[in-house]
Amino acid sequence: MKYSLIKINLKDKIYVLAAKKARSLSLRNQTLFNVLISSGLGDKLSAKLSTIAAAIQLEKSYNNVPAYKDFIDKHKIKSKTTDYAEFVSTIPDTDKKNYIDQYSIAQRCVGGVIPLRDAEIDESSGSSGKPYSWIRGHAELEVMRKTLSRLATYMYGPNIVTINGFSMGAWATGTNVSMALVRNGILKSTGPDAEKMLSVFQILGPGRTYVITGYPPFLLELIEYGIKNGLNWSEYNLIGIVGGEAMSETLRSELLKHFHIITSAYGASDLDIGVASEFPLSTWIRQKAANNPELASELFGDARRLPMLFQYDPLDYYVEKNKDGELTVTVNRSEALSPRLRYNVHDIGGHLDFERVITICKKYGLDPLREAPLPYAKRHSKLPFLYIGGRSDSTISYLGANIYPEDVEQGIFGDVPATEERKIKGFAMELVEDSTGQPRPIIYIELNDGVEVKAVDKGDLQKRIINRLSINSRDFRTSLKEDPKAGDIEVKVFKMGEGPFTGMSDRIKRKYIINTKKEDAANVKPK
Repeated sequence: MKYSLIKINLKDKIYVLAAKKARSLSLRNQTLFNVLISSGLGDKLSAKLSTIAAAIQLEKSYNNVPAYKDFIDKHKIKSKTTDYAEFVSTIPDTDKKNYIDQYSIAQRCVGGVIPLRDAEIDESSGSSGKPYSWIRGHAELEVMRKTLSRLATYMYGPNIVTINGFSMGAWATGTNVSMALVRNGILKSTGPDAEKMLSVFQILGPGRTYVITGYPPFLLELIEYGIKNGLNWSEYNLIGIVGGEAMSETLRSELLKHFHIITSAYGASDLDIGVASEFPLSTWIRQKAANNPELASELFGDARRLPMLFQYDPLDYYVEKNKDGELTVTVNRSEALSPRLRYNVHDIGGHLDFERVITICKKYGLDPLREAPLPYAKRHSKLPFLYIGGRSDSTISYLGANIYPEDVEQGIFGDVPATEERKIKGFAMELVEDSTGQPRPIIYIELNDGVEVKAVDKGDLQKRIINRLSINSRDFRTSLKEDPKAGDIEVKVFKMGEGPFTGMSDRIKRKYIINTKKEDAANVKPK
C-alpha cells in the first residue's frame, strides 16, 4: 500500500496535465512556442501550477524512488497540511552530501534500477573536487533538447551555424548542446579548440549566422587566436552562448566588440541542463542595474555583488530560497529518470515575478518592454526571473569581506590601458598566510602566449582590482575604510601555463580559487 505524503486534488492534477500538454505541443510548433513564452502565462504559472507540479513530483518520487523514500522516512516527515507551498517547504533540501553521496545511482532512479536501454550517463567536470556521474532517460533528454532548439530559434532565428566549444565526451553540457542545436542548421562540435573552430569560418565564410558556445574565457581566447591568424571578425555575424560560470558586464562588453549578442545560460550537471537563460530583456535590466546601485539593491536585495539575471520556466522548475539565501530547485518534469527534488547546488540567489521586476524598473524611469532589444521572434519573454550570485563557497573571505572572482575579473579587464590590450589570458586567486601568519589574498595573472611578464604593470593591475572591489562590494569598501590593510592584495604575473597555471589548460573549466600548499606557494616564483 502506498503512503501519501500529501493528497493532490484531482482538479489540480488536471490543470497541471493540461499545461504540460500545451507545452508538449509547443515543442512541435515554433509559433506556439513563441506565443507561450511571451504570453505572460509563465509568470502566472509561477504562483499557481508550479507549486502543484512540485508537490506532485515529490509525492510521486516518494512512492517510486527507493532512495527518496528512505531519505524522507529518515527525516520522519508526516505533513498534515493541504497547502501545497507549505507542504513543499517542510521537505528537507537534498544535495550532494546528504543525498547523492548516500545512495547509489540505481537507488536514485525511478523503480530503483538502472534501465537496460534508453538512458545516458553524463559526467560533471569535477570543479567541486571530484567528478560525479549522472543518469538521464531518453524521454527527459528529448524534452530538454527540443526546448533548447526551440529557444535558440526564438532568440537567434533559423538556419544557424553552431560551433560547439563546450567540452565533449562524457561532459553533460557539450553533448546535449550538440544534440539540441544540430536541429537548427549546421553543427560542428570542436570542444574548446580555437584552431578547429577557425577552420569552420574558412570553409563556410561570411554571410551566415554563427553561434559559438563555450565558457566565457574561451570565447576571448578564440577572438585572440583569430586575430593572431589574420581573421577579420568584423565580416562575420557572431552570437555567443556561454555558461558554466558567472560573467561580468565588463567581460560581456569586451566580447561584444566582436559578437553581436552574448547570452549566458544557467544550469548544473547535478541539477539540469538549461534551467534558465538570459534573454535580451533580462540582459538589458542587468546592464541597467550594473550602473545603478539603488536599482540593483531593490531588485536583488542585500546582494554583495551584481548577480546574473535569467528567466526560467516555472512549469519545469519550482524554485525556492532557503534561510541561508541559497536556491533549492525541484525539477517538475515527470519524465525524469533520477528526479531532482528540492535540490540545492548551494548557489546564492532568488526568484522574482515578472510584473514585479517591470514595476521596479519603471520606478527608476525605465521601461524595459519598450526599451530593451527584442529577440529574433520580436516578442519579449514574460517568464519569471531568476538571479544567481554564484556558488556560496566560491569566494575568498578577507578582513570580513568576500572577494568574488567576477569582481576581480572586472578589475583586470575593465578600462584596460592600450598597452595591455590582448595580453592577459586569465587569473586565479588564493588566500595564503604571510610570514606573520596573517591571511593575505594573492591574485595570480596568466599572460597570453608569447607575452613577457614585464609587458604588464603589476602596480596598475593592483589599483584597478582594488578600485573595482571598492565599487562592487560594500563589505570591501567598509573594510578598506576601517583597515587600510584590506587593500594589501598582492598581484603576481606569470607566463602562460607557468606557476599556478601549470596544467590549467587541461581542465574543463578554468579554476579561479586555488589552494596551493604553503610550501609549494613559496616555490612558485614569477619571472
